Amino acid sequence: MAPLLLSVHVVMAILFVGPPAVAVSLFPRLAPAAVTSPAGPAEEPDLSAARLLHRVTRVYGTLSIAVPLAGIALAIVQGRMTEVWILAAMVLTAVAGALLALRIIPAQRDALDHSASPADRRSMAMLGGIFNLLWVVVVVLMIVRPGAMY
Repeated sequence: MAPLLLSVHVVMAILFVGPPAVAVSLFPRLAPAAVTSPAGPAEEPDLSAARLLHRVTRVYGTLSIAVPLAGIALAIVQGRMTEVWILAAMVLTAVAGALLALRIIPAQRDALDHSASPADRRSMAMLGGIFNLLWVVVVVLMIVRPGAMY
């Protein structure tokens, strides 16, 4: 059972966490800008790419809830729920999920509705970087497993 759960956990992590990780990185560059030209209003930007990235962030971000659920099931089957690296990964995953749901997705939605200032773009880029860094740390924890009982 553990090999199956591990396979499901890893495949879901790749398929469900990867797309929002890329989308949050690309969105700030494609978000509509709140800049007007001295010669008059600029042409209306093509928002289709930004809308697509926002949808990818929302849909795959929601699907990514399955990743920690499979991880928890795997940790229970393996008897590892109390190991430090599992607990740290769970906390970091919760922080990444909260960041996505409470800050990144609303910021993207606001940018699509009202256009993004340069400060908004920098903030979205920073939040995306933090989101991705959290996932990098989780992956390193999964590989290194500090404090694991072998």
